Amino acid sequence: MPTIGRLRRRPDFLAAAQGRRFHTERMSAQGRLRDPGETRDGATAEGLFLGFTITKRVGHATERNRIRRRLRSAVAAVAADAPAIGADVVVIARRPALDAPFDSLVADLRRALHSVTRPATPRSSDSARPTSPRRGGSRSGRGASAGSTPPFPPTSKAPDGSTDG
Repeated sequence: MPTIGRLRRRPDFLAAAQGRRFHTERMSAQGRLRDPGETRDGATAEGLFLGFTITKRVGHATERNRIRRRLRSAVAAVAADAPAIGADVVVIARRPALDAPFDSLVADLRRALHSVTRPATPRSSDSARPTSPRRGGSRSGRGASAGSTPPFPPTSKAPDGSTDG
């Protein structure tokens, strides 16, 4: 059974935020695969490291602590089939995690761990998404078309930089 360590330092949480993401109604997960030679606290970092983020927006301290305890229990239930890969994962809990059935928390966590710790697969040129222009016109939302006038009148400048007039 692989052991699951805890993320404790802010740089580790920030690094995990740069990786893959997985979202459900009850939680979001962010994770990144670690480099093989990466160390943590002077020792080689091996296995899965997990951190929790439960913001004040979720509820009062007692509710946040209850969510944290439920997630720790879910991690213990998932640990047997957790991916044995060097990765850092941050679980961001949402309010529905407080009242959700425990089985759904375990299922969400299991899917999240497998999703964010999946090794990157090289894409072939056939499977790459085609690049096409954005639909819906301009980004400004004004519906500007190619034939409309620009917002500022053009200035007539000579090639030497002087203006007419």
